[in-house]
Amino acid sequence: MIPPTRNFDQALSLPALDGSFFAADWPAPANVRTLITTRRGGHSKGAYGSLNVGAHVGDDPAAVAANRALVQARIALPVAYLNQVHGNTAVAAASSLKTPADADASFDNSSQAACAVMTADCLPVLFCDHAGTVVAAAHAGWRGLAGGVLENTIDAMGVPPLEIMAWLGPAIGPEAFEVGEDVREAFCRNLSAAEAAFHAIGGGKYLADIYALAKLVLRRAGVSRIYGGEHCTVLEREHFFSYRRDGQTGRMLSAIWLQPESTG
Repeated sequence: MIPPTRNFDQALSLPALDGSFFAADWPAPANVRTLITTRRGGHSKGAYGSLNVGAHVGDDPAAVAANRALVQARIALPVAYLNQVHGNTAVAAASSLKTPADADASFDNSSQAACAVMTADCLPVLFCDHAGTVVAAAHAGWRGLAGGVLENTIDAMGVPPLEIMAWLGPAIGPEAFEVGEDVREAFCRNLSAAEAAFHAIGGGKYLADIYALAKLVLRRAGVSRIYGGEHCTVLEREHFFSYRRDGQTGRMLSAIWLQPESTG
């Protein structure tokens, strides 16, 4: 049984931009900008209410386009959407502007495009380097997380891991992420410390902490500055879409970009 929804004001320690958007709370360079959507403040109806940016979930295409326009109006660069496939491929964001690439992560060091991923329980991870020369965004469901999407994203950024910081966006929390032995084995066979991220609840089932797993993967890859990881998309019903909770639902967006000098 899913516990009652927690108080959002207590759970949300990130600085709200308004009722629909917020920004990552981390010590990124001034030219690195982020935007994370909630489910609020858009045009979609019913199960997709209301700021759904997913064009692949059965929502009215006109509503999705209007929602994406709301998001784009707040981002200085064109948003590079991906055709996410629960894999581990990272591409240059600019290459995904005209036709979304089949990939689960993108990076940019050119101020040509905003890196972005869509989620509704899977973990969005935003990256930048300390000097503000490169950014990236990764979609880390459990398959991608176990399969190397974060490591491949770090490699694609082209800077030493010790110069990279990461922010973990809204995902399914440890009180709601019930998994089977297959998921536990996928992590624990190559990362013994992952045992601590699984709590047995009987019947071959576990509660998994995707934030703890991501931190283990990032630290193993050499990234030590890690922020975020404070939400639960399942429990915070009024503010986040959740596929695990609702089945038919929308998608949030987590975006990061290098602000062009001319725009301030």
